[in-house]
Amino acid sequence: MLQGTEDKVVPPNQTAMMAEAARSKGLPVAVIMFEGEGHGFRRTDSIKAATEAQLYFLGRILGFKPADDIPPIKIDNLG
Repeated sequence: MLQGTEDKVVPPNQTAMMAEAARSKGLPVAVIMFEGEGHGFRRTDSIKAATEAQLYFLGRILGFKPADDIPPIKIDNLG
């Protein structure tokens, strides 16, 4: 889950509740907060980091290694 700390459409506490619900069901979940971002990221560094995090997450879940070297993220319940 990718969340802007200034999001007025989906406030950070809603993301926290959804993440906890996924964790409690044993589903893989990652939460990344983007300081100062709202609903829809605007800064280039946030967009790049969000895209890399999504690629890393999908690679781990679906069993592939991304071609580029991207930073790992913490995924709960990965097993």
